[in-house]
Amino acid sequence: MSTTTTTTPVGGDAAPAATSSQLVVLRLGREEYALPIDHVQEIIFWTPPRPVSSDLPWVSGVIALRGKILPVFDLALRLDVPRGEHAGARIVVVETGSEQIGVTVDDATEVLTVQAGDLEALPQGTGHDLLRAITKVGDRLIAVLDLSTLAASARPDARSAAGVAATGAAGTGATSGAAVGPGAASPDTGTVGTPSSAGSAPPAAGTVAGPTGAVAPAAPAATTAVR
Repeated sequence: MSTTTTTTPVGGDAAPAATSSQLVVLRLGREEYALPIDHVQEIIFWTPPRPVSSDLPWVSGVIALRGKILPVFDLALRLDVPRGEHAGARIVVVETGSEQIGVTVDDATEVLTVQAGDLEALPQGTGHDLLRAITKVGDRLIAVLDLSTLAASARPDARSAAGVAATGAAGTGATSGAAVGPGAASPDTGTVGTPSSAGSAPPAAGTVAGPTGAVAPAAPAATTAVR
């Protein structure tokens, strides 16, 4: 399987074909992941979140961003993968449908345009509740994330419900009944940029453009680098 990647000329009006999608590539240590570009609101420089009480190690705390308080989650801890140092890290602000959240990553490196046929289901036995698909770009394998349930899984009521379901399933055919198992704001953070789809002016250097802008290098290339 090979991934077809395209770029949009600077200032161009052409939009990706209906069968293609754009992915923001994220780096965690030596691993690469991606999010659909229409789920990414913006990418900001990492700043220490204000800690909140939680028994989950991947709940980092909260930040204040343009008048909103956003929960911040450590994506590497949630996926149980090693990550780099915080120097140069980013917080990716993600729209999960009902709310916005922030996820900490080592970097946001590029925007890829891939065809629908280039996205494949994960092999059996290698799945994770946050992984949706996988795509190959040259010799790189990039896992596509689905963060729609990330915020909900951090809530105590959701974890209690999951514990009830697991206990009930384990106790089927045995004894009836189930045992029920068990953020203040920080200063506004500095914006790096927002991801972009095709159709408007290109982002400034060092940014990832937003859903209404264009992401493209000055010369033809297979990917759009974010520095």
